[in-house]
Amino acid sequence: MKRILDFVTSSALLLLVGPFLGAIAIAIKLTSRGPIFFGHRRFGRENRPFQMLKFRTMMVDADKILASYLETHPEERVEWQRHQKLRNDPRITKVGKWLRRYSLDELPQLLNVFAGQMSLVGPRPIMEAEILRYGRSYGLYTRVLPGITGLWQVSGRNNTTYDQRIGFDEYYVCNWSIWLDLYILIRTIRIVLTAEGAY
Repeated sequence: MKRILDFVTSSALLLLVGPFLGAIAIAIKLTSRGPIFFGHRRFGRENRPFQMLKFRTMMVDADKILASYLETHPEERVEWQRHQKLRNDPRITKVGKWLRRYSLDELPQLLNVFAGQMSLVGPRPIMEAEILRYGRSYGLYTRVLPGITGLWQVSGRNNTTYDQRIGFDEYYVCNWSIWLDLYILIRTIRIVLTAEGAY
């Protein structure tokens, strides 16, 4: 049931928002140097790596910019080490800030869902560096496909701690039902429209 819902919905959405995706791609290309898409290696079901797609929201030399920023703003280093996110991230482009605010940078992940690498709903896709932080919970994480949206996104998003995010992933895997997925999808619409917890 879950795979059918993912395949049918991702197919329909890709057709529906195709022209909008094209407009976003043009805006990215015209306003900043670099590629339109950003592929990042994440780990999914059965510990399989895949390239998670996003619209590029950062400058091409993002790593250097971050290192320089943390060097001159040591007070921000604590936030970065704790959450792997910065509320005022200097790497984000002007178009990128708008895309992130309304989660539009995530739309290319519909292609990951279509290909069976992700689900519409599931745990937050994590990087290799995060596996150790998940500890024993990583075994639960790898039992399902990671999602474009999930319990973390509708339960506070970036306003939650890292341990809380892991807890949300654990709860989702252990209590999954098609009704939980539908609840999360409906909640996601409101979260996206209000940009709650987005930065």
